[in-house]
Amino acid sequence: MHGPVFLVEPSTDYQEAYISFYEEWKQSGEDIVPWVVTKDPYDFSGMVRFLREGIQAASENLVPHTTYWLVNEEKKVLGAVNIRHRLNAKLLNSGGHIGYGIRPSERRKGLATALLHLALQKTRELGLDQVLVVCDKGNIGSERTILKNGGVFDSEYMEPNGNIVRRFWIPL
Repeated sequence: MHGPVFLVEPSTDYQEAYISFYEEWKQSGEDIVPWVVTKDPYDFSGMVRFLREGIQAASENLVPHTTYWLVNEEKKVLGAVNIRHRLNAKLLNSGGHIGYGIRPSERRKGLATALLHLALQKTRELGLDQVLVVCDKGNIGSERTILKNGGVFDSEYMEPNGNIVRRFWIPL
């Protein structure tokens, strides 16, 4: 298990810890989630500014969003979550309100469940009464995390590339 974990807003105070998180994920060769973690962190203050300005982002493809990092008492970055304040057509089908990920070396410790639980508290603060959370079909760990946090299966959606996404609503 893990000790206490917290959500923090992106900050240059976490530069070394975040780059370690990013590099571990890149070296794993796995898909990085949520999408904001794919942003190159080597202009760190620029990346933090980009993440903090997400709340104002609004275009046809981008909705207002907020990013938080999951950290422990030692200020190690364990995961990240991107909360979308509303859904567009793409997010309604296959992205959802909340995208989250845990660094590869910290998985299977209950951290994703804790991260999603903390993210749901943030979505309540936005005034949402339910949120859509999705995972790829076959991602048993992610599906369990969603179910542990109150997820109710809705449907499956096939993305243009053939990937099947399972869609769950979590009442708040």
